[in-house]
Amino acid sequence: MLYPLASSLYHAFTKWDGLSPAKWDGLNNFRYMFFQDPTFWPSLRATAYFVLLSVPSGMIFGLALAVLLNRALTGVRIFRTIFYLPVVLPSIAVLTLWKYIYDPLYGLANEVLTRLGLPTSQWLQSPDMAMPSIVIVGIWGVGGSMIIFLAGLQNVPVELYEAARTDGAGPVRTFFSITLPMITPILLLQLILGLVLAFQAFNQIQVLTNGGPGTSTLLFMYKIYNDAFGSYPNLGLATAEAWILFVVIMIITGVALKTSSMWVFEENQ
Repeated sequence: MLYPLASSLYHAFTKWDGLSPAKWDGLNNFRYMFFQDPTFWPSLRATAYFVLLSVPSGMIFGLALAVLLNRALTGVRIFRTIFYLPVVLPSIAVLTLWKYIYDPLYGLANEVLTRLGLPTSQWLQSPDMAMPSIVIVGIWGVGGSMIIFLAGLQNVPVELYEAARTDGAGPVRTFFSITLPMITPILLLQLILGLVLAFQAFNQIQVLTNGGPGTSTLLFMYKIYNDAFGSYPNLGLATAEAWILFVVIMIITGVALKTSSMWVFEENQ
């Protein structure tokens, strides 16, 4: 593990196309990245926008589904399977299907809007709608987080709900006073997983938009791939960018973990 880390750190300071031997280049990769690369800051902004949209929405929809499917209803196991199904399907096939759904001329999305009497959209071809459209695709696959939330909900002691009913608490008060505090460790886990996955999102951009229109969906992970294996391969620059991404993820997850003591419930509290 130490050798790959040390090797990648060394190559971040080199000029290297992957074919010829790497040459020491000092801080030029970082200097170019911060001050000359026209796509560096737009890709960071697009990544921040994607993270801020996708992580909270994924957690909210995953938790909402888990709460709905945590009830003793007829056929609830079938519904759990249906909502989990997108997680086990091949991601490339699912993303290709969504690309057809978002087709502005023949896609199902505009067909539904037309039948409802609503204005249609250019979806992935619109600079304003491309990123929200990608986030919607992610929400469609929240079955994985739903399962984790379900496990957390089923570990909440039944005695607490019985006591709440005795006190006359309604469903909303019970949820915010008992359910939500008791599953805060699960919320923290989902937050960390969501942040890491969002910062490393790649497949959806590769299949749906190739980073466009313009740089509206140019996520940083996709930029690293393009710089490493595009028309003019520059693995030295791509390695330096990978280290920047690593540092950003470490800082943000570190802040989330450090501040978790203020809102995560612990049994010994």
